[in-house]
Amino acid sequence: MSSRPPIPFHRPAIGEREIEAVVQTLRSGWITTGPRVKELEESFARYVGARHAVAVNSGTAAIHLGLLAAGLGPGQAMLTSPLTFPATTEAAIYCGAEPLFADVDPSTLNIDPDQVAAVLERDAERKRIRALVPVHYAGQPCAMERLLPLAARFGLAVVEDAAHALPAWRRMPSASSGPVPTHVPAAPAGESWRMVGTIGDFTAFSFYATKTITTAEGGMVTCDSEAGAELLRSLRLHGLSGDAWKRYRAEGSWRYDVARTGYKDNMPDVLAAIGVEQLKRADELAAARRRLVALYREALAPVEDRVLLPSTDERSAHAWHLFAIRLRESSWRNAVIEELRGAGIGASVHFIPVHLHSFYAETYGYRRGDFPVAEAAFESLISLPLWPGLTDDDVMYIARTLRRLLDARTSAAR
Repeated sequence: MSSRPPIPFHRPAIGEREIEAVVQTLRSGWITTGPRVKELEESFARYVGARHAVAVNSGTAAIHLGLLAAGLGPGQAMLTSPLTFPATTEAAIYCGAEPLFADVDPSTLNIDPDQVAAVLERDAERKRIRALVPVHYAGQPCAMERLLPLAARFGLAVVEDAAHALPAWRRMPSASSGPVPTHVPAAPAGESWRMVGTIGDFTAFSFYATKTITTAEGGMVTCDSEAGAELLRSLRLHGLSGDAWKRYRAEGSWRYDVARTGYKDNMPDVLAAIGVEQLKRADELAAARRRLVALYREALAPVEDRVLLPSTDERSAHAWHLFAIRLRESSWRNAVIEELRGAGIGASVHFIPVHLHSFYAETYGYRRGDFPVAEAAFESLISLPLWPGLTDDDVMYIARTLRRLLDARTSAAR
């Protein structure tokens, strides 16, 4: 065991402004969904360049309500990546739909457009698949310039799982007047950088504790449709019509109508207060992640013969939610994670492919071998700590420890 203080896998970047914002909200007398939620929604919509942003109480709720608003229902199916957290697929099940998968690209680990096309061709007669859910793995946007035409061709709604992807951009063959990244080259003529949150029909973000910005628990759905946004607002709070929280304010009325079956997915003001302050720091926090990634790359360059570092796509501006490496000798993975933890380093794995979990195997008949690229990636993946409070010395210690462990195993294998 190292004498150094342990390095956790993640620690949220909460400062005095966030703490004071929560205190002020508690003292205001209004702690559930109210003015701070509205402030966060308006600020978030401006930040990503979307017309509407609707706050909810988790990233899972954001995907679920996005799918409902997109029209997914019983007897239908959703197509997504197997390399994601089960929240993505559970959201489809909540809608009464079946989760289906297309394998991932071996370089980016995002859903492979060629595999998507193959699955959609097989489904063309039955037309069960009604929604495509690209998962922007680790913070790198999917190849949306290829996925959107496929969705249009097969009549699918696109609901992006952007739990990892704030702030992130994709270079698209279109004009855009939204926010543009300043840390990547300008887009060539005929293309523009589109921020994740403005590309699909609906985009679901997570504000869980490990994300670029956090509200402790929470999420957001963005869209450009006025009707879609109104539906989301109704769905998140029991199907109530109108601005339900105003019922308890002087300008409100006790009258309300339940227009549809809804859910208890609203975000309280106490959490939104954290998010308002975190969003002000989003660029700063994202820049800190990029700097740490550059340090990792430099420090791990000597072992690139044994470690596959995460790739970056020239068409993407990466959010770097995760720094997920892959060991070229996958049989070492489990032992290396335990040894890292023994050295006080919080390492993890993102993710166990969804189809390998017992529920999905037993319910839908999935088996090992169904999605070989995702499975092979999983066997070798290790996520190293990546959060803005990490010091340069922390990163160097993590890299030195990993290099030492790999050197020892390499020597033992000779």
